[in-house]
Amino acid sequence: MAETRKTRVLIIGSGPAGYTAGIYASRAMLSPILVQGIEPGGQLTTTTEVENWPGDTEVQGPDLMIRMEAHAKAMGCEVISDIITSLDLSKRPFEAKADSGADFIADAVILATGARAKWLGLPSEDAFKGFGVSACATCDGFFYRGQEIVVIGGGNTAVEEALFLTNFASKVTLIHRRGELRAEKILIDRLMKNPKIVPLWHHELEEVVGDDNPKGVTDVKVKHVETGAITEIPAKGVFVAIGHAPASELVKDQLELHHGGYVKVMPGSTATSIPGVFAAGDLTDHVYRQAVTSAGMGCMAALDAERFLAEAED
Repeated sequence: MAETRKTRVLIIGSGPAGYTAGIYASRAMLSPILVQGIEPGGQLTTTTEVENWPGDTEVQGPDLMIRMEAHAKAMGCEVISDIITSLDLSKRPFEAKADSGADFIADAVILATGARAKWLGLPSEDAFKGFGVSACATCDGFFYRGQEIVVIGGGNTAVEEALFLTNFASKVTLIHRRGELRAEKILIDRLMKNPKIVPLWHHELEEVVGDDNPKGVTDVKVKHVETGAITEIPAKGVFVAIGHAPASELVKDQLELHHGGYVKVMPGSTATSIPGVFAAGDLTDHVYRQAVTSAGMGCMAALDAERFLAEAED
């Protein structure tokens, strides 16, 4: 028989927002339960050097998340390795079901499910996923030592991936459909000074070309966005870095969303369109999308939940 757990606060997600919410909710004596989700630690577990976390000139992303998890547990937050597969927000207490079969009943819910990598949607991209096509340089860059690879995108994600991949690849071609990058100036400066990186402007990926036996990428076909001319570039690896989409599937038909799927919260708050449900981090933040802002919102969500529960008891 499936186990049913009751909690005052259920935190769904385990990035900076989730763990910080766990720390603050624990300090408020709310005995929160945090369910980690499909990617414990969130996006920072797939990055290497983090240079903009206050107090650490440089810290490894996975190490930072291990420390956050340990901090949440030390404060009294119960951290569960499971995935919430359904969430019923139609009535309080709220009900959630997990992949393991466990059920959770909660007086308040903090959503911190973050965001996931976007894909281009090309059939050839899908065909070679895991066989030369990746959305995570830190996960797969090691496999392309001494090889020529391409990175698709023009924002912070693409520039960071390209710079990281120069640790392994002999050449990194950055393919961008515009004539300038949208990344932070300090990152653009580093990229332009790196002799291993060659930007290719006004182009987009048309097709990933490869072999079936053994399965792997050999080339990419790129198209000039203005002339339509096709160019073939040798590449053993293709890294798609075109940003992320909010992981709002659990609540897409229950909460008010905006800006392409981000959970909408009230100004200056983490309160969503349903009382007792709060959202923090990249799930709701379509502007800043930083680890430090996610952590700050996790703090806000826990304080908002504490206030909501106190008022509900009056």
